[in-house]
Amino acid sequence: MLWISGCGSKEEANETSNAEKSNTKAEEETLPEELRIGYQKSSILLFLKEKGSLEKILAEKGVKVTWHEFQSGPPLLEALNAGKIDVGYVGGAPAVLAGAVSDSELAYLAYEPEVYRAIVVPKDSPIQKIEDLKGKKIAFGKGSSAHYLLLTALESVGLTLNDITPVYLQPSDARGAFERGNVDAWAIWDPYLADAEESGGARIIADAKGLPRQYGFIVGRRDYFQENRELRNLVISELEKVHKEIQADKQGAP
Repeated sequence: MLWISGCGSKEEANETSNAEKSNTKAEEETLPEELRIGYQKSSILLFLKEKGSLEKILAEKGVKVTWHEFQSGPPLLEALNAGKIDVGYVGGAPAVLAGAVSDSELAYLAYEPEVYRAIVVPKDSPIQKIEDLKGKKIAFGKGSSAHYLLLTALESVGLTLNDITPVYLQPSDARGAFERGNVDAWAIWDPYLADAEESGGARIIADAKGLPRQYGFIVGRRDYFQENRELRNLVISELEKVHKEIQADKQGAP
């Protein structure tokens, strides 16, 4: 995992004024009262939340940390743009779409390897391959990484969204529709994917192997992290520590 800062230019990141060097206490006093973090069950932020290290560090600096769960990237980004959260995790497609807006205030803090995602059907479904999805109802989150997975999977066999019936649903609603048989297939990511396989009778017909890669991104409000660079660095540092712990014990991480 490579951690990257997106809150300013390289030159800005390398500049440290004499005042910043000599007055750490003043920097700490300018920290905000609260850091609001949006996370998903598929994100490394979930591991950071469970560890609790960031809360302990920031509590000593007078900063309260609150956690807000989202099922997918698009609603998380809506909350970020509305100023309801300060930082969060989204998949590649939502991050790219949000960053492409001309007046976007999105700042990229870090990225992580893509989460496993796939297109599943009920285990007794006659659908065996991507081509068999033609004319079928497929559930997925609009603007999500699963949306992009489906688009690229269809494209790989000469199909488009016009060849299927899109059913735009968030993961919890999509799971219900899938199990009731209201849709023929579901494009989804872990851990929802793993759960659907283990307890929902789902069978994978295609995954992201061989398709354009999608990384996950830790993103934040640009103005918030430009004003609070010490906080930005602390968040990135703790994320990197968690990443190293996961790599050292992948079996114990879950």
